[in-house]
Amino acid sequence: MNLLEDDTVLVETVAEKPKGAALFDGDCGSLPLDARRAFCQLLAGPSLDAGRQTQLWTALLRHETALRSRLCDLFLELVIDREGGVAFTRQFDTGELETPVLLRTSPLTFIDSVLLLYLRQQLAEAEAHGHRAVVEEAALVDALSVYEKSVSTDRAGFAKRVAGAITKMKDNHVLDKLRGSDDRYEVSPALKLLFSAEDVQALAQAYRELREADEGEEKPDGE
Repeated sequence: MNLLEDDTVLVETVAEKPKGAALFDGDCGSLPLDARRAFCQLLAGPSLDAGRQTQLWTALLRHETALRSRLCDLFLELVIDREGGVAFTRQFDTGELETPVLLRTSPLTFIDSVLLLYLRQQLAEAEAHGHRAVVEEAALVDALSVYEKSVSTDRAGFAKRVAGAITKMKDNHVLDKLRGSDDRYEVSPALKLLFSAEDVQALAQAYRELREADEGEEKPDGE
C-alpha cells in the first residue's frame, strides 16, 4: 500500500481478468489450461514424465515459476530432473513449523523395498550406458528369490508377496509396461531422485548382510 502526505491510504486494486479468460463459469483462477493440467498431474502423482506426457512436460517448463509458487502454498516442493525428463512433488522440510501433509503415503514391505533397490540399481546401470532401464518380470522374480527365507518359508506365500510388490510398482508408475510386450517394463527415472547413491549403498549393504546371515544359518555345524 502507499501513503499520501495526509496519511490517506491508497488501496491497490488487482487488475481484472480480461473478458473471455475464464475457462468455465465461476472460474477465478489465473493459470492457463495447460498449466492447470500439469499442476493437477503433479498433485495426482506419482510423477510427470516427459516421454509419456509431452504436452504436460512442455507446460511444466513454460510455467515452472508459477507452479512452484502454487505448490509452495501447499508446502510442497517441485523436483525436476530435466536430463531424465521427470518431475514430481514431495513434502517440503519445514523444520519445526507444523504443516499439513497432503501427499498420500504407502507403507513399504520388506519385499517392496528390496524391489525398489533392485530397480534403482538397474536404472543406474542403464543410465551409465546412456539408455533407459528396461526389465523383464521374470528377472524381477529371480532377483527377489534370494530373500525368500528372510520373509517366509511358505513358497506360495512368498510368490504372492513378490507379485504384490511388482503390482504396486506398476500401479505407482515406477514400472511402465512397454508397448507390444506383456512382461517388459521401463523403470521410471524418478527413482534416482527418490534414492540417492548413498541411500542405495546403505540399503544394499543392509540387505546383503541379511542375506548372508540367512545363508549362514543354512550351513551345517562345523562348516
